[in-house]
Amino acid sequence: MRKTIIAAVLLIASGQSFAEVDRNSPSVMSNFSYDYAEARIGASPMTFGGAISKSIHPNAHVIGRLDSELESDYAAAAGFGFHAPVNNWADFTGEMLLRLEDKDDGSSADTGMELNLGIRQWLGPQLEVGGKGGYVSIDDNDDWIASFYARFHSTELFSIGAEARFNDSYGDQVMFTTRFKL
Repeated sequence: MRKTIIAAVLLIASGQSFAEVDRNSPSVMSNFSYDYAEARIGASPMTFGGAISKSIHPNAHVIGRLDSELESDYAAAAGFGFHAPVNNWADFTGEMLLRLEDKDDGSSADTGMELNLGIRQWLGPQLEVGGKGGYVSIDDNDDWIASFYARFHSTELFSIGAEARFNDSYGDQVMFTTRFKL
């Protein structure tokens, strides 16, 4: 009997995920585009990287990113994210990522996971600011990470930005980014 009740509750709950969603409804529309390709350069240490994000639902997206010092090393992450409007000018975000890191020390690649929560806010028609904080667990290392950024949207299809990362794969770092809407 208990299995039947659990199955019925799960069926009723999952029915909401198949309900038709009105993309014009402000209750499900986010304030930002989550369909982009990004190129970036990091300073101190000098790194090069990129990311891609694609919406798979009005409030969910897949994301992949890769950074490297180009010295037989890399820091990659891939997974799922969610986004929901807080008000007409801000989105609440979060990501669950599988991380893979290989430092140039001759050892094998380390795997782990990252969970983060953040906020994106419009300060004007073309200026976006945001930040996120998260938890990273790779092998036996558990760390807290954070980042803050500002992004100028010169057009709907292109933006440039600067980001400060704290305690991430390459330590504390400043990133300069360009994003192209997909």
